[in-house]
Amino acid sequence: MKKYICLLGLLAVVGSGCGSKKENVSGGETATADSQSELQNSELFMLLPDGCPTPDGMAIAPNGDLVLACPNFADISKPACLMRITADGKISKWIDVPVLQATGWASPMGIAFGSDGDLFVCDNQGWSGDEKAKNRGRILRLRFDGDGNLKETIEVATGMEHPNGIRFRDGKIYVIQSSLSAIKDPSGLLVSGVYRFDENDRDVRVTNTLADKNLITTVTTKNPEVQYGLDGIVFDSEGNLYVGNFGDGAIHKIIFGKDREVIGNDVWAQDTTQLRTTDGICIDDAGNLWVADFSDNAIAKVDKDGNIRRIAQSPDCDGSDGGLDQPGEPIVWNGMLIVSCFDMVTGPDKVNTGHDLPSTLAKLKLE
Repeated sequence: MKKYICLLGLLAVVGSGCGSKKENVSGGETATADSQSELQNSELFMLLPDGCPTPDGMAIAPNGDLVLACPNFADISKPACLMRITADGKISKWIDVPVLQATGWASPMGIAFGSDGDLFVCDNQGWSGDEKAKNRGRILRLRFDGDGNLKETIEVATGMEHPNGIRFRDGKIYVIQSSLSAIKDPSGLLVSGVYRFDENDRDVRVTNTLADKNLITTVTTKNPEVQYGLDGIVFDSEGNLYVGNFGDGAIHKIIFGKDREVIGNDVWAQDTTQLRTTDGICIDDAGNLWVADFSDNAIAKVDKDGNIRRIAQSPDCDGSDGGLDQPGEPIVWNGMLIVSCFDMVTGPDKVNTGHDLPSTLAKLKLE
């Protein structure tokens, strides 16, 4: 059995099957029995092939295919890769993500397509906790030829501590770093932040400090029991940016001025009885946010007024029947909510008790 501890030293990741599953063992508050009876049952969308033991970020390709990033932390003998899923449900490997020579691996998490069809990738090298990967995270720009073959890999930014989620808007790339440990808050609590790069940037060297000109705003995670920062990022139709503060179970709304400077960064939605932690976030055509509650094996919906309601929740499971096996990223695709099941992290505040096969994507109905 191999055991990896992420760079924050908080999340134990166990690379072995755990046999039969137990009931919900979450250490946090959960929805009441009455509200539980109103929850939607998630369904199995897809069993993933052997090369995808750890599914994570997703994005919709220009041709409508769903692209899935697989950092494969559960089995690092499997090359980190990108998979393509067609509208008729066929899945195939697209490419292996180019590795960082210094570590010998890649760790693709959040992904986003630019306006020209290039794919931007958060290569979160430090997630493994390996010392040689510390502060070696990258933002990659992958360029393809007309047949979808990788023709060029550009390093937009290097030296990042914990790049996790990414969005593209108006020629800019917005990236969340879930940990900025070099920035010391007087409270001693964890600082994380949002970076912005131009789509044509190359070789930007990040220091993970307040000296970084690309760092546009920061947050502090106030929950001392879960010191993990920004996780989940999405824009609304008006250009406001929403980011999740994992440990606080809070959604921050970031507002920009006329020159795209940050003029507001406040908690916009928070109700830990309905949403305890935040991972990936997506938005539907009506402006509702859909948030993966990583610790509680749940999905929550946040309406345009900031009201949070848990939509679905699963006990500890292997996902084979469509259960939410540690949901990491949701995405709206072809009228459905597709959810990747990360199924890796354990701990006293997690429903998940260990990694096991099969690896899955779940689906939910959009209300």
